[in-house]
Amino acid sequence: MRTVDVAKGAYGIAFAPDGTTWFTVAEGDRVGRIAPDGEPEYTELAAGSQPTVIAVAPDGAAWFTEFKGHRIGRIGTDGALTEVPLTEGAGPYGIAVDRTGAVWFTESGTDHIGRIDADGALARFAIPATDAFASALALAPGGDVWFTLNARASVGRVGADGAVEVIPLELPGSAPVGIAAETGRVWFADIMGDRVGHIDADGTVTAYALREGARPHAVVADAEGGCWFTEWGGNRIGHVSAGGTVTGHDIPFDNSEPHGIAIAPDGAVWAALETGQLLRIEPGA
Repeated sequence: MRTVDVAKGAYGIAFAPDGTTWFTVAEGDRVGRIAPDGEPEYTELAAGSQPTVIAVAPDGAAWFTEFKGHRIGRIGTDGALTEVPLTEGAGPYGIAVDRTGAVWFTESGTDHIGRIDADGALARFAIPATDAFASALALAPGGDVWFTLNARASVGRVGADGAVEVIPLELPGSAPVGIAAETGRVWFADIMGDRVGHIDADGTVTAYALREGARPHAVVADAEGGCWFTEWGGNRIGHVSAGGTVTGHDIPFDNSEPHGIAIAPDGAVWAALETGQLLRIEPGA
């Protein structure tokens, strides 16, 4: 386990295929990039933008949500910044880019899922629930778009036909945030219930209890059918195997507040810490 110092307020993290690290600095209104064997470089955003979740497109560009700026941002491999304004109060949070280059995102403040096509066309899909606080978002290999509804103890799905479905988790006190989709299984982090769980293809929901106060935040699926997650309140990085075995890695300093998590091309697990570090866990650890 090792860390790389970056700006305080690090939040989201993602990787390009060439190993370039992209991350957001929510507290500092900027987006960072670290080229392989390089040093952190930053793109400054407007004050109060609060960039949160970040994803990398097939062309290597980084797309990110500006939660308080109500915009979707893009930084190309040449460093050029462009932004797409959204409805006032949209509160975009989760984001993902599909294989066609279309960008999907949640609008936490308006109960919508948004999509920006490769040609720049903007579409919005209404969620059949009010005040649901749509949070993280993930793309399944089959093309479905999955997302969490933090204030409705549910997850949602946008099908290929554009129909939006809401699926209650039926877990006491649940408030899901992070989500990750793989073939036949969708993982979620239940920040208020101190649980990580999954929904299988037949609709079965399975949850794994964590330590009290763990507050799991983000999840990423691994290649073996399990998932990694951040414990925002527990100050550690956890893992659930495909068979349900839960393990953890304590972060070697206090109150780091881990948020985003991602797996690099070399198989290492990385997390963004609000205290201003990116933490790496070696492959196989």
